[in-house]
Amino acid sequence: MTYTVNGRTFDEEPNPGQCLRTFVRSLGHHGVKKGCDAGDCGACTVWLDGDPVHSCITPAFRAEGREVTTIEGLGSPDDLHPVQRQFRDAPGFQCGFCTAGMIMTSATFTDAQKQDLPRALKGNLCRCTGYRAIEDAVNGVAAIEVAEPGRAVGTSVGAPAATDVVTGRARFTMDTEIEGLLHMKVLHSPHAHARIVSIDKTAALAVPGVHRVYTWEDVPRKLFTTAIHTDHLVDPDDTYILDDTVRFAGQRVVAVVADSIGAAEEGCRKVVVEYDVLPAVFDPEEAMAEGAPQLHGSDDPFVRDPVRNILLELHGEVGDIDAGFAEADVIHEGTYFTPRVQHAHLETHGSIAWMEDGRLHVRTSSQSPSIAKVKLAHLFDLRPDQLRVFCERVGGAFGGKQEVISEDLVALAILDLGRPVSLEFTREEEFTTASPRHPMKLTIKLGARADGTLTAFQVRNVSNTGAYGNHGGETLFAAGAAISTYRCLNKKFDAYSVYTNTVPSGALRGYGMTQPAFAVESAIHELAVALGIDPVELRRRNIVRPGDSLVAIEDGPDDVLFTEDGLGQCIDLVDAALGRTGNGQVLGEDWLVGVGTACGLHETAPPTEHISEAWATLGDDGVYELAVGTVEFGEGTSTAHVQIAATQLGTTPSRVRLVQSDTDRTGFDTGAFASAGLFVAGNAVSQASGALRTRLLAFAAAHTGADVASCSMDDDGVLCDGTRVPLTELLDAARPRGIRFTVARKAYGSPRSVVSNAHGFRIAVHRVTGEIRILYSVQATDAGVIINPAQVRGQIEGGVAQGIGFVLTENFHVDENGVMTNPNLRNYRIPTFADIPRTEVLLVDSSDSVGPMRAKGMAECCINPVAPALANALANATGVRFRELPLTPERIYSRIGENRSVPTT
Repeated sequence: MTYTVNGRTFDEEPNPGQCLRTFVRSLGHHGVKKGCDAGDCGACTVWLDGDPVHSCITPAFRAEGREVTTIEGLGSPDDLHPVQRQFRDAPGFQCGFCTAGMIMTSATFTDAQKQDLPRALKGNLCRCTGYRAIEDAVNGVAAIEVAEPGRAVGTSVGAPAATDVVTGRARFTMDTEIEGLLHMKVLHSPHAHARIVSIDKTAALAVPGVHRVYTWEDVPRKLFTTAIHTDHLVDPDDTYILDDTVRFAGQRVVAVVADSIGAAEEGCRKVVVEYDVLPAVFDPEEAMAEGAPQLHGSDDPFVRDPVRNILLELHGEVGDIDAGFAEADVIHEGTYFTPRVQHAHLETHGSIAWMEDGRLHVRTSSQSPSIAKVKLAHLFDLRPDQLRVFCERVGGAFGGKQEVISEDLVALAILDLGRPVSLEFTREEEFTTASPRHPMKLTIKLGARADGTLTAFQVRNVSNTGAYGNHGGETLFAAGAAISTYRCLNKKFDAYSVYTNTVPSGALRGYGMTQPAFAVESAIHELAVALGIDPVELRRRNIVRPGDSLVAIEDGPDDVLFTEDGLGQCIDLVDAALGRTGNGQVLGEDWLVGVGTACGLHETAPPTEHISEAWATLGDDGVYELAVGTVEFGEGTSTAHVQIAATQLGTTPSRVRLVQSDTDRTGFDTGAFASAGLFVAGNAVSQASGALRTRLLAFAAAHTGADVASCSMDDDGVLCDGTRVPLTELLDAARPRGIRFTVARKAYGSPRSVVSNAHGFRIAVHRVTGEIRILYSVQATDAGVIINPAQVRGQIEGGVAQGIGFVLTENFHVDENGVMTNPNLRNYRIPTFADIPRTEVLLVDSSDSVGPMRAKGMAECCINPVAPALANALANATGVRFRELPLTPERIYSRIGENRSVPTT
């Protein structure tokens, strides 16, 4: 059979039933991505005779005798297709995993299709951008700027990998070819709670191509936590690589290694497992009740109360809560529920391991290769020098890859077999085995005087950590900060992280704050209605101000610096924006229009120890090299780091070469999460490049005989008292003396500062169908000094889009047996282009006291006020308060149909 791919002819025959995606990738065209293998996401889009098709659902044999074009064949780095250039210059991407498919689809658009992008792009999903940047790219709207030497900060420079991303040359985790690569697949438990009685491997090992079948008896019997933090003691060591007890439907039971994915899958089907099914509990309130099934043993030292299935409980009070309520003129109390939410990053989890020079190498999709290395060394008794962990570009994460859930199994197999092994999650496995956002039930009780002054603020939070405690305690602690947004002398906080027989919960953008933000900001709105005060005005009267303590539940000292009234400015900007904009649409009498706002604070680094080391070097070729352990997965830290270094060194970003996320080539880095990729690693970069500048200036002064005060950096040279000395001359002078221009600096996540933001919506609700239309969306953020305006806007737009999915479309449905029933993108329903409006982004003019170049990381917190702002707008429009997410049309209709009350403020 003959196939033509990007103008080259191949005499190859696909395997029976093989899809076009895997076939063209086997021919070396890795720009064709796997996001779903179900035709839902469009990441695999290629052209067949010039027409775009989803190659994951196109049989390979249908391409015989036809011209196949992938992103690599559309254009080259030196000769970009116009649409590739537009996506580079918009920029129309963040992580870049969906970009090839977006470009291959968009490059075929007619003018008519460009006028109807919601329909034209319905087959292509993006989880990062919020689609506004993609719309700009399709329409040729550019935002990328050229930075002057030493002035990169504040400029919308392009990402270092931009050209590689738009041409499909950027390498993601699975984009490699390794000779002799074996493939691993995993058998998952069908039961929510069971003890494994026996496992028969015989039939599985008889499958041609199967090499090993691993069970709980074949792995180190060491407890660990899959969660990633520098201080592993903040998370419970309650997990084994493979266990003889399963605690949720989807838990891995057996791992099969074979020559092909097909053989490994068949091996999984042939394994015979006998289970002793145990009673299960799915609701955390029921799990805490007397007599509930116990998930973890009573001798487990990491569980606070195993009899009641409580991983951790927190209690705190300041002032006198009873006196505060007695003083109140109005009391509001309500219970709010937020469900599980999946990250739905388009690149699924995956790892590849091999041996080289007697050392274990693991290439993985992780947010922290440094800590993944630490965990693997612990599990397999390896010295640090025996192990390398690294990342290529990672296709989205949002906290979902702040876990070690694929690296351990491939390490197990390679150490046993000695041959390279790969494990790549399916989309279904992402939903059923990876770690979604914690479901939380929060009861909020507020007391206030008639003038709106808060007198009492009480919160009870029950968080469902699922079967294991990864991130359960840390997210619970983070949730406690939600009551720090408002001044009140009397506060009480009671919180429980509870084990249930459901998929383990984990880290997701907003990290413990998104759920209580929905509850607290909804309750503030309801209190304002009860008081007859405008909700925005009630917030103004009660928000914390500089000088106030941010302590939420105790009187102990902290390391948070709160020096600017960014929150008040954000509220004012959003209020003014809503006031100057109308609905802009003529709506019929069946549409109810409402406005809602919400706000929040977020600390710029996690409270646990966070460390990052950066190395700055002047290379022998006269180009600067920056080495930092932070992973790039669309958050833009690579671009920001290069901008910071270029500004410190008085040069342009093009003269800074970046090395990152490789434990052999970079220093330790806790990881890119909680916006620490900018705040902590950015500080390390700033300090290292600043120290390198100081060293270069001192050497140049000595070399020229000038006073060091008269010397300054000048792109690829140094100016000393009016004389320009090229960097290459300094290198030539230093080399014979054994002097190297290289420095290292470490930064820590302390002290921390505060990011503020506020969001506003104007929506229309159809009183018959329950449909919501977003008429206007605006977010204001205090992000300090803006490193890259285009990136900041893109991060906010992406966070808002995820927030809209959280509140409107995403539905993680679990049946009465604890099994997720909609484990695919089509039925889970992350937002499409048609679901997301353009959001006006407003930036407070401010600076930070401790951030790099006085900047703050803001990509974490932008999601937090979205759900409550929209829920408040819905209440304003309909007069009905919805306290449970998601706000689906059927749920809305059923409530407004039975409640015809007059809309309230």
